[in-house]
Amino acid sequence: MKLAELAAKVGGELVGDGGIEIRGLASAEDAGPGDVTFLSNPRYEAAVAGTRASAAIVNASWAGACPCARICVPNADRAFALAATCLGPAPVRYEPGVHPSAVVAADARLGAGVSVGPCCVVARGASVGARTVLVAGCYVGEGVEIGEDGLLYPNVVVREGTRIGKRAILHPGAAIGNDGFGYVKEGAAWIKVPQVGGVELGDDVEIGANATVDRARFGKTVIGHGVKIDNLVQVAHNVRIGDHSAMAAQVGISGSTRIGRGVQLGGQAGLAGHLDIGDGAIVGAQAGVTKNVAAAAFVSGYPAMPHAEARRMHAHLMRLPETKKRLEAAEARIERLERMMTANGKGDAQA
Repeated sequence: MKLAELAAKVGGELVGDGGIEIRGLASAEDAGPGDVTFLSNPRYEAAVAGTRASAAIVNASWAGACPCARICVPNADRAFALAATCLGPAPVRYEPGVHPSAVVAADARLGAGVSVGPCCVVARGASVGARTVLVAGCYVGEGVEIGEDGLLYPNVVVREGTRIGKRAILHPGAAIGNDGFGYVKEGAAWIKVPQVGGVELGDDVEIGANATVDRARFGKTVIGHGVKIDNLVQVAHNVRIGDHSAMAAQVGISGSTRIGRGVQLGGQAGLAGHLDIGDGAIVGAQAGVTKNVAAAAFVSGYPAMPHAEARRMHAHLMRLPETKKRLEAAEARIERLERMMTANGKGDAQA
């Protein structure tokens, strides 16, 4: 499409030739003529200054060097997402119907336009909402409820006692409703504690590949509306996650922890059990959270502490080798002074 048309679609102000033909999207480093790129993080200003792209989507407040046409918008990340919708490849279309190799229980309920792909299983009493797609190899357990317009990629497992809202996206290998990690010690043996609760996912939830959400020991594990969970995340039993929270890959959340609305968890962060994480809190990557986190707080490090304090601690840690050398030099000097004082003392005594 023409650049002027793209600017109108993303709601931006065009600076430059609106007649330029735009054919694709690319990073500032990889873009060439006919591509549009974007800048939202100032650290990539140099890349945009040297880009070969035909146009760049930038924040309206940015006034750096740009060798190409610009579309100025309030939020470059959001505008580039809209541009990707306009210029990216069309999404794969799945034909409604049930593949001959799929197994659908006689009393399962499939809404209008549902697509059940090869080797899927929809168990007794399950219901799948209108236009939802089970791509291939998916398992939907007994009594499971899945809302409208969902998309379950290959090999997703949704076990009994799970309810999923509208427009859910579950990526390959995601497992919802696994047994929680519950055991009691009896002598040398571990005795399994039945996990009799369920899982509830709100609307517009997206769960990454091979992520797991455990069923509750009793009651339910709850994932709120609009929550985004990256690949390889572990959500344990009876966890509750508030609306519109997001967590990056390999986060681990222990049982019965409550996470507020709009919380952000960085990659590989680990949260102990029975904690409260306040609304709007941010937990840095690889942080180890052992205590409650207040609303709107930013914590990092291990054990997790206010981010500014963690940065100071890290700076001191990075200076340890230098500090060690200075300490060794000081100790050697003190030792020499002590030998000199001892020698001088003996001389005085003899005199």
